[in-house]
Amino acid sequence: MKKNLRNVLALALGLMTTVSFAQDWNVDSRTRIDMSGDNDKMMTNQRATLGATWGGSNWGIHVSSDVDYLLGSGAASMGIYEAHASADLFGMASVTAGRMALDYGSGALMSSRQWSADRTTWDGMSFGLGLSDMADITVGYASFNSGGVDEEDQGNMHTNISGEFSGWNVNILYMTNTASDDAATGIDISGGIMGASVNASMNTDFDGNEMTSYGLSYAVNDDMSVSVGMTSYGDDNGFSMAGTDMSGADWSNGQMAYLDGNQEMLSYGLTYNLGGVSLGASMNTVTDNDAGAEDYERNVMMLDLGYDLSNNASLGLRYATDEDGTSDSKYTWVTLTVTP
Repeated sequence: MKKNLRNVLALALGLMTTVSFAQDWNVDSRTRIDMSGDNDKMMTNQRATLGATWGGSNWGIHVSSDVDYLLGSGAASMGIYEAHASADLFGMASVTAGRMALDYGSGALMSSRQWSADRTTWDGMSFGLGLSDMADITVGYASFNSGGVDEEDQGNMHTNISGEFSGWNVNILYMTNTASDDAATGIDISGGIMGASVNASMNTDFDGNEMTSYGLSYAVNDDMSVSVGMTSYGDDNGFSMAGTDMSGADWSNGQMAYLDGNQEMLSYGLTYNLGGVSLGASMNTVTDNDAGAEDYERNVMMLDLGYDLSNNASLGLRYATDEDGTSDSKYTWVTLTVTP
């Protein structure tokens, strides 16, 4: 424990010295109390992030580090979260190289898993091209930073195109897996119709499994909105992508994970804002279309409550219940976020 603490302090001192010479710096702290399962245990995790940025009109360097500490265990870790440099290319494009947090579209294929203490980053290079007011194009190669050996074999080529076309926001992501030559695709569309907001997301993973979702939301007034959505999985082995907000076990990232193949989820939601207080609630029903599973039903309720303590601090509560006829679990997270 003393050795780990010594290493953390040494790395922190080095980073703080570097930050002192930065043009811009940022720091934030997130402390979360996690009562998992049936609320029969309590864990408190703290994640502090310290970052520094240097740059000019046509170049930039950014470095940030995460310190994670599980209170009461004596276990502390510190590592580089992001470290990348960017430069302008002849005034028409840009290049970025290093360790990056990447989020595209709905996040079904590539997202940075911000809820988790172990956030997802990618090591590689990307080129960005902005076509005036038409679209933004990003082409890159990056390996998933999972901490494993031979990570170069887990690399992905990716191309992302995003833009607004006739009032509709469109995002198209295409990824190839260099280890298997398979491809994953994601198409996200959102816009407004008759005063309501609609969205659709159509995704295929590297194994050809499909996940499709459609949603509609309506603003009842300036403070309250209601929504309904449907998510469907193809009749295959189930959709899955590593390192995303929905990867891993259920509730490991504060939400439901990917469902099984041939399952569907119908969701109803409500959000309400009152000054510095925000409230969100959703009811989700999962059914299974497999033969012999017609009686399967899983009901998930989620409740979110947020309160702005000040311009630099907020307190959040998330409560969820998950019941499928054989088990009934409850989850509670309380999160304090401070951003000086």
